[in-house]
Amino acid sequence: MPVYFYLPEPFWRHDLPKAIGGNWTGFMIGIYAWTLQSYLWLKDRYPCELVNQLPEQGIVLVHSKAFRVHTQPVRPHPKRLLICMQADALPYPYAQLNIVQNRHQPGYFLPHWPQPGMIPRDPHRGDRFETIAFFGHQKHLTFLGSDWTQQLHDLGLNWQPRVSHNPWNKSDGVHSRWHDYSDVDAIVAVRSFDWRHSWRSHTYRRKPATKLYNSWLAGIPSVLGIESAYRAERQSPLDYLEVATQTDLLKALQQLKENRSLRQAMVHQGHARAIAVHPERVCEKWLSFLKTVAEPAYEQWVDQSAWQRFMTIKKTCFSTALNHLECQLRRQAPLP
Repeated sequence: MPVYFYLPEPFWRHDLPKAIGGNWTGFMIGIYAWTLQSYLWLKDRYPCELVNQLPEQGIVLVHSKAFRVHTQPVRPHPKRLLICMQADALPYPYAQLNIVQNRHQPGYFLPHWPQPGMIPRDPHRGDRFETIAFFGHQKHLTFLGSDWTQQLHDLGLNWQPRVSHNPWNKSDGVHSRWHDYSDVDAIVAVRSFDWRHSWRSHTYRRKPATKLYNSWLAGIPSVLGIESAYRAERQSPLDYLEVATQTDLLKALQQLKENRSLRQAMVHQGHARAIAVHPERVCEKWLSFLKTVAEPAYEQWVDQSAWQRFMTIKKTCFSTALNHLECQLRRQAPLP
């Protein structure tokens, strides 16, 4: 049965890479990270095709934001199984299956691909602990107070925010060292210290644990905020340090600065955990999904009667509506 990764024409750039590897900045964009990157990893291991026109037959994998280019909803077809790579959006109501990036999301969990083209920490840095980095967007730096850089300086630490300013659909504004961890001794990844943000987002239930994966692969400790994706991956206190306030964050970094044994133990633990999130292992999970979930689901879909397919979609639409309603209620609920 044909399997397609659908990348709509507006996203079909002239510089799309033909093979995996390298630090192409387009992979900072979710639609390329999920659609193109998955295709490039799978194409030599599984029969699939990257297309810019929506097929009417076969298994079709579509990023949630790709639906935005369609003026009319993409509705079910009797010979097409639509699989939505949901990312951080709400599920698509007419998709028969949803791939999710957080274990707490309803759907089939596949870990987000780690940082492509990563340059890990330079081993020649040895036991130095000086540079603390933030990799992400400017909007996620608001959790820090104005005196943060000075507080770190007082501890003998340098703050290196590698901040990108690109919109969701373009790579213009991606930081030139978005993939470079060579001079980094620890990362900080926090979205907010405001418990209301956490409650309204269900502890960021649609966000992935990618920054944690990247820290393991880069060989550096991480200090992270309270997020469901991180907690779902945690098997040991050495996987990462969790903080709830800026004071906690400062104490955690001071602890890492003063405790060489803790840093070494966290790096050692990260090496062990990195095995499971290496791109080769993520690729194996994709292959398992396609063979054991997507293919049987397609056969079941095309074998159903028109009435059965109608009821199947009604159920997915109802489930999606409940999901939307829950999100709206959380956003609108009065908080103290």
